Amino acid sequence: MAITTSNVLDVFNKDVFTTKGFYAGKVTDCEIDLARFKIRALVVQSSSESIFGKITGGKRGVIIPYTLVQAIGDIVIIKHVETPEVSQETEQPVEA
Repeated sequence: MAITTSNVLDVFNKDVFTTKGFYAGKVTDCEIDLARFKIRALVVQSSSESIFGKITGGKRGVIIPYTLVQAIGDIVIIKHVETPEVSQETEQPVEA
């Protein structure tokens, strides 16, 4: 089922949540396939307390493929993603 919106600008600055209710961030940009007139991906600015902020370690944004979008209304709902467990060993810098 295709998710449609009457105007691409309607997607900007909307809050993004996963299907399990976790906050992911705000839509700041989108990638558009001009040959097909379709949205390919959403760029979501994640905060440090969001689910993507925890996954990316505080990076500024995440690119979400549009196939993960479930619904667009007052908010954007995407499929839930599992956060990988990061061990203390992988967080340590490698010394040469």
